[in-house]
Amino acid sequence: MKSSLFPVLLFAILAVGCAHSPYTTSTLAPPSASLQPQQVTVASKSEHIPLKSPDMSAKAESESLDYVEEEGAEERVEIADPLEPFNRAMYHFNDKLYFWVLKPVAQGYRKVVPEGARASVSNFFSNITFPIRFVNCLLQANFDGAASEFARFTVNTIWGIGGLWDPASRKDINLPKQNGDFGQTLGVYGLGQGFYINWPILGPSSPRDTVGLVGDYFLHPFSYVDPWYARAGTKSYDKVNDTSLRIGDYESLKEAAIDPYVAIRDAYVQYRQKKVKTKGTRPEPSMPGGVISTSGDEEAP
Repeated sequence: MKSSLFPVLLFAILAVGCAHSPYTTSTLAPPSASLQPQQVTVASKSEHIPLKSPDMSAKAESESLDYVEEEGAEERVEIADPLEPFNRAMYHFNDKLYFWVLKPVAQGYRKVVPEGARASVSNFFSNITFPIRFVNCLLQANFDGAASEFARFTVNTIWGIGGLWDPASRKDINLPKQNGDFGQTLGVYGLGQGFYINWPILGPSSPRDTVGLVGDYFLHPFSYVDPWYARAGTKSYDKVNDTSLRIGDYESLKEAAIDPYVAIRDAYVQYRQKKVKTKGTRPEPSMPGGVISTSGDEEAP
């Protein structure tokens, strides 16, 4: 009797043990099965949070790298400043020239001449410097820009009454100004900016843009105005008129900067580098603070 009960008890113990085992899968399953993506259940919120699969991780990493590359596209450009004592002295000279001479004259001029008339004068001076932009577009092989500049000059000269108005910039015509210059052209062909120079009266520049200024001089119609004092007077009037439309920009830059000299230098370098990269193929914003360069853009006092 006892010998017959022993097998029965052994069978019952084994059956109960298998029924309460915590493992529902066979131990013969391949080890890789435990590495497959699964879902984790959060009891408190009854939500299923999928674990990241290798494909998802690779995609996320790729997107992260793309983001980093995109962020690095606007890389800041540094420039050597071996002439800093001279440049700072010229900066202070130009600063005093602006506040003591140029700004008071421009303020008086603004009180006498209405804004609409001053804007028309600015359009006229911009239209007459068409040869600089047109030739440099050709030199940069920017033929679409050259065609746009030629069409813009034609439209503004005829419909804009000699360039006093700017109908070419209307949305239905949409012929943006290219803003090409010879310093930009040299940069497009790989010539670096070199080091920073702050010229008296002319403002921020570099050896490359100074050479570019000389090149643009021969394309500027005012360069052929005689006598010399008529040429100087015409350019001075252009400067006063332009300043009357920008009073406050330079002051805002000075107030916002810890060191205005460094702020103007860095803004100039970044602006010129951006011009080289875009090659004038799309409209460009004005340089921060109304800063003018010797390349024919906006000047800093």
